Amino acid sequence: MKNYIFIIFLCLIFTSCKKELSFENETFEEKSTIPCKNDCPNITIEVPVAKNKKIIADSINKKVFAVIKEIVYFGEDSTKVNDYKSLSKSFIASYEEMHKKFPHDTFGWEGKIKGNIEFESDQLINIKIDHYTFTGGAHGYQGFRSLLFNKKTGKVIFNEDLFTNEKEFKAFAEKEFRAKYHIPEKANINATGLMFENDTFQLPQNIFYTSEGLLLYYNSYEAASYADGPKEIVFPYDKVGKYLKFQ
Repeated sequence: MKNYIFIIFLCLIFTSCKKELSFENETFEEKSTIPCKNDCPNITIEVPVAKNKKIIADSINKKVFAVIKEIVYFGEDSTKVNDYKSLSKSFIASYEEMHKKFPHDTFGWEGKIKGNIEFESDQLINIKIDHYTFTGGAHGYQGFRSLLFNKKTGKVIFNEDLFTNEKEFKAFAEKEFRAKYHIPEKANINATGLMFENDTFQLPQNIFYTSEGLLLYYNSYEAASYADGPKEIVFPYDKVGKYLKFQ
């Protein structure tokens, strides 16, 4: 009997070890309890949650949560917010606190966060965070965030760690960027109205692996005004593979 139990125990361990890292989408929603007719304050967070491989999954989930928290948290004590439910509630609580102070200056806050697995290979996982927030003013803010993870460890892959030679890739990318946006080779990178800091081409904060190729994505204000919108350029992998450490 003891041997039988021991064999079952070993089988369970073996089965758990064989489980692959996977993701399940989870959704969190909150609405204000303050009566309203139109544009009622609300927030929706839909996010892929890593499962099975505990150490790897925990690393990925903690980073994704930290980034979403950075986008939608407006409170003073962030230590009280440690999961998506409390984060959603804090967004609405911030609105209701403001409403008490300025009851006649009402407008509907809104938060929409949607995450998805943009790309997955044997080496890496790329999670895309599509986010929109409106907390007053002329317009809300919409943008994309790229989170890259080492699939074997769950650790974040930073942009500077993507390339075999970042300087060479940057020179290549600038040449292609100028061609796409019709910026003369010898002209200032901002000659046509762009807003690169220090008049110098820079790689974007968000780089995506996609099915079409490597995407450089500049959110609004990163390289151009809000009116001009985001800028982007995609490089097929056969053109940039020599620059990349991960494929």
